[in-house]
Amino acid sequence: MDLLEKMEQLIQDCREDYNKAKGGNKAAGTRVRKVMQEIKGVAQDIRKEMLGSRED
Repeated sequence: MDLLEKMEQLIQDCREDYNKAKGGNKAAGTRVRKVMQEIKGVAQDIRKEMLGSRED
């Protein structure tokens, strides 16, 4: 699985908890924030990969 697919999967997995959090479920909000941190890390990895390919 490449990094972009991983990011897409994280977003899809998070969608239900996001909707629950919007409805006031605090535990779901915590799970969403955790996944957002993972997404941030994957985005950073994608950015590094793109910079690396530019230098080649």
